[in-house]
Amino acid sequence: MSSSRWLSGERFRKLWQFLAVTVFALLIALGSERMGWLQNYENIYYDYWHQLSGVRRVSQYAAVVAVDDDTLLLYRDDPLAFWAPHFAQAMQTLTDVGAKSVGLDFIYAVSAEAWLHKLNLPDSDISRNYDSPFRAQLAQGKKILIAQLVETSLGDMEVMGPPQEHLLMLPNGAFDTGIANLYPDDDKLVRTFYPVVIDDEKFPGVGFAMQLVLRAMDGDSLASNWKIAGETYQRQRERRKIGYVGPPGSMLTVSMSRLLKPDALSDPLVQQLKGRVVIIAPNDIGTSDRHFTPYSRQLLGASTEPMIGGEIHANIIETILSGNYPRAMSLWVLWPTLLLELVAAVIIFQRLHPVKGLAFGVLLSVLVLLAAYTLFQRDVLMSVGPFHLALATAYLTTLGLRLTGEERERAQLRSMFGQYVSDVVVDKLIAEGQRPNMGGEKLEVTVLFSDIRNFTTISEKLDAEEVVEMLNAYFGLTCEPILEQGGMVNKFIGDAVMAIFGSPVHYEDHARRALLAAQGMAREAIKFKAWMEKRFPDRGLPEFGIGIGVHSGPAVMGDIGSVKRREFTAIGDTVNAASRLEGVTKEMKCVIAASAASVTAGGEGIRTGKREIIYVKGKAEPLEVFEILFE
Repeated sequence: MSSSRWLSGERFRKLWQFLAVTVFALLIALGSERMGWLQNYENIYYDYWHQLSGVRRVSQYAAVVAVDDDTLLLYRDDPLAFWAPHFAQAMQTLTDVGAKSVGLDFIYAVSAEAWLHKLNLPDSDISRNYDSPFRAQLAQGKKILIAQLVETSLGDMEVMGPPQEHLLMLPNGAFDTGIANLYPDDDKLVRTFYPVVIDDEKFPGVGFAMQLVLRAMDGDSLASNWKIAGETYQRQRERRKIGYVGPPGSMLTVSMSRLLKPDALSDPLVQQLKGRVVIIAPNDIGTSDRHFTPYSRQLLGASTEPMIGGEIHANIIETILSGNYPRAMSLWVLWPTLLLELVAAVIIFQRLHPVKGLAFGVLLSVLVLLAAYTLFQRDVLMSVGPFHLALATAYLTTLGLRLTGEERERAQLRSMFGQYVSDVVVDKLIAEGQRPNMGGEKLEVTVLFSDIRNFTTISEKLDAEEVVEMLNAYFGLTCEPILEQGGMVNKFIGDAVMAIFGSPVHYEDHARRALLAAQGMAREAIKFKAWMEKRFPDRGLPEFGIGIGVHSGPAVMGDIGSVKRREFTAIGDTVNAASRLEGVTKEMKCVIAASAASVTAGGEGIRTGKREIIYVKGKAEPLEVFEILFE
């Protein structure tokens, strides 16, 4: 196969893998997003953004008047069921200070007067007029009482609202009530609200917070839609995100005990309630009206305190009137951004080592989180789940294709070179995308030849099995230094070994590697000499020794041979010269002889001994040769 054809096929394979991985990862991310499988994952980061942000903004439109422990202690002898006059006084203070509307986050199934009447006590002004201050406040308007949707034992939903005598005093009757139910997600955290809980126009189904906003703006609770702060609300059951101003306690909160003092209107804190929508809500140590919010998720160093229901409703009011909604990023921006990131990621995953690719993927994932957090500060919700899932899918798919592809390539390369090069060389061929040009190319290489001294005499004194045993043992030792230095054991010619350095994997220091391999082979030969003496004692064998020739220069590398038998090898003057140098070792009475070209290219640290000038058959110019020392 020619180099250009191989490159063309490789490019096509890479392009096909790129398209397949990109489309597959995109479909997985899109499908998971549309099926809602990533919602819990999104909620985790949504909650973390809240906790990392802390107080996000100062409340301007809503406030809470808290029936706290100080307030309870002020009227410790009065049962809460008989607090209507105290609520009336607080409402009057709020009216005087200029609150736009007031909501009471307490629900009574029966009024104090009705309860007293049930006791059949003697008739008195108190039993008839105990709630009159409270009824007077309700009659003034802009006061909203809560109702609750409750599920009966039969599974039916019913509305539990204020007593009839209180409803009669409200200017709009039941339409001056608001459904105060909060709707947590599956993990019990309250992140959203319903402006309209029941969308029947004939039924008072507007949410508590929305009803307070409508009264503050003189809006019509019976309208089919409302436009507030640039946002249109239809009379339909639709979840919307709550734009929390901060963790519990961030909303302007005033103890109700301050509103009940004679000089309440001169209190600077009470004055801050002017122009706001105010909710009177329980906030004492024993109240059960506490709910988990995004600020309740466990995060190192963060509080997991729940938030009282009144403050959640106040945050909803703040959201509606300010228009600061956490809004999902437009899909026209989200998906193109995801596609661009995915394209870049797949390209990098294909080019980098898997470990580096993983590090790059983690870096991209972190950048996605940073972008999502930055956009969250502007109330834009960027889904991180599709990005992370797409990156993970792309990385794992690329890794899987690479592993299967590399195994296939490794098998092909191993069938070609596995017996002649180390696994490290095969891995390097795959990792760097290097492939030898089997059609032939001229390269700078270093060729090493080695053979056994007096092999003919040795083989005559051993039988055939012993000769094969000796050669296998010798080659097993002497080839190791070649493989360790990244060389290719090209062929065995009887007792001789031919090795090539610089192909099929190119090394700039191929000459040095060949010289180091030659030194290693010489040291192994000394060890093998002892093995021979021990294995074949008293056989009259000549002393074991080897000769090694090394030469560097240009050679033609290619797949050479017949149709039935071919091999990847080197031909040319460099090969002939290296073979001639192996023979020169006998004349120089040394183990390793290397040309000046190899010694010069080998660099510092290569110790040399004797020097000679020789003539190689077929070359007009003489060759400068050095003995290479190895001990």
